[in-house]
Amino acid sequence: MQNSALLMDFYALTMANSYFEQGRQDEIAYFDYFFRKVPDEGGYAVFAGLEQVLDYLENLHFSEQEIEFLQQKHIFSAGFLDYLRHFHFRGDVWAVQEGSVVFPNEPLLIVRAPIIDCTLIEAFLLLTLNHQTLIATKAARIVSVAQGRGVLEFGARRAHGADAAHLGARAAYIAGVDGTSNVYSDFMCGIPALGTMAHAYVQSFDSEYEAFLQYAETYPDNTVLLVDTYDTLHQGIPNAIRVHQEYLAPRGYKLKGIRIDSGDLAYLSIRAREMLDAAGLTETKITVSNSLDEYLIKDLLLQGAKIDSFGVGERLITAKSEPVFGGVYKIVALEKDGRLIPKIKLSETLQKTTTPGFKNLWRLYDQNRKAIADVITLHDEIIDNGKPYMLFDPEYTWKTKWVTDFVAEQKLQQWFEQGERRRSASTLAESRAYCRRELESLWNEVRRLEKPHGYYVDLSQNLWTLKQHLIERHSGKKS
Repeated sequence: MQNSALLMDFYALTMANSYFEQGRQDEIAYFDYFFRKVPDEGGYAVFAGLEQVLDYLENLHFSEQEIEFLQQKHIFSAGFLDYLRHFHFRGDVWAVQEGSVVFPNEPLLIVRAPIIDCTLIEAFLLLTLNHQTLIATKAARIVSVAQGRGVLEFGARRAHGADAAHLGARAAYIAGVDGTSNVYSDFMCGIPALGTMAHAYVQSFDSEYEAFLQYAETYPDNTVLLVDTYDTLHQGIPNAIRVHQEYLAPRGYKLKGIRIDSGDLAYLSIRAREMLDAAGLTETKITVSNSLDEYLIKDLLLQGAKIDSFGVGERLITAKSEPVFGGVYKIVALEKDGRLIPKIKLSETLQKTTTPGFKNLWRLYDQNRKAIADVITLHDEIIDNGKPYMLFDPEYTWKTKWVTDFVAEQKLQQWFEQGERRRSASTLAESRAYCRRELESLWNEVRRLEKPHGYYVDLSQNLWTLKQHLIERHSGKKS
C-alpha cells in the first residue's frame, strides 16, 4: 500500500518543525472536524470516510526516502527530521459512526493528541471525510426521491481519478444505492457490481437484433438489453421483444430488463411499458440512465414515468450541483499544566466563529425514535433522560423549548486511545444499515429535497456560556 505520510499541505510541516524547535512536541491539543453548510441547501448530511481515516492513523509513518526528501528542502532541523523518522500517531480520536446523519457545526470527529500529531494529519483527514461525506450526502438525496426504486452508481468513468471512483462508490453504497458499475469496488468492498452492454456492443454486429440474440445466448437467465442505439420505440424494444419470443421463451427464460440511455425518458419509459406489457412481459424491468440526479428523477416520476431503476453517473460521483463539502478542522483547546484551555476563532461572520472546548454530541429522540434535536455539550456533561431538558437556539437565545419523555444518545464513540486502535470500524453492510435507520429517524420535513425544515442543533447552557465568555474576552466587548 502506498505510504500517504506526505499527503499534506506544506505548512503542516513548517508549523510542526516550529513546534518541535519550541519544545512543544508533547503539548496536547484538541481539534474538531465539522462543517458549516449542507450541500445543495439540504436538510442533512451523511458522514462517511471514517474507516480510511482510522487506517491512515494506524499506519502513519515516514520512510527514510521521505525523510531524505524533506532534508533536501534545507529548512527543517535535524532534530525534527529524526523525530519524524520515529513518528507514529499518539492521540485519542472520537467520531460519529459511518452512516450517521449529521448537521452543521457539530463535532463529527475530535482529535486529542500532541499538537504536532494534530497538525500533520489535517489534510488527509479533510480530503477523506469531505469527499466521502459529500458523495454519501448526494447519494442519500438521490435514493430518497427514487421512492423505493433501485438506484445504481454508474459514475466511475466521470470520477476525479481512480480513488474518487472507488471511494465514491463506497460512500454512495453506505447512503443507500443498490450497486455500482465499478468492478474494483465489488472486489475490494463487496458492493454488487452490475452492468450489461454498451452501444458499442450493439454497433459491433450487423444488426441490432443479432446483437440482442447473441447476448441472450450468452446470458439467457440475465438478459438486459440496451434498446436506444438506433430507434428505441421502432427498433430497440421490438427487437428485444422478438428475442424474448423467438429465443428466451422457448427455452424457459424471460427477458429480464431493458435499459434506455437517451431521449425523453419519461415518454419512452411509458411507451416501453405499454409495449412490453402488450407482449406479456409484465415482469421485464425498465432501467434508465443519462446524466440523472435527484431533481431529474423527481421530475420523471412526477410525469408518470414507468421506471424500475435508475443508473446515476457523473452527477452523483462528482456531486455536480455542489461539488465541495466544506468540512473544516479547527483547534478548540490546549492542555497546559494539567489544565484544559479552551480556544476560539472569532470572525466577522457569526457562522465562522468556532465553538471552543472539549465537547460531546447528543441526539434526543422521542418515543417513536424520531429525532427531536441535537445538543452539543462539554465533554463531561450528561443529559438525563429522566428529567425535562430545555433546548434553546444558540443565536436567538429567547427561542426555547422544553422536551420531556425523550431518549438521549451520545453520538461520539472513542476509536483511538493514546495511539492505539480501540475498536474496528463497522463493516460496510453495518454502516449501510445504520444509515438507513438514521435516515428513518428524521421527520419527512427535514428530508425534504427543497427548502427542508431546519433541524435543531443547540448548545448546552454551560457550553454556550463558555463560548460567550471567550467571545467577550477576545473581542474586548460584550456580545
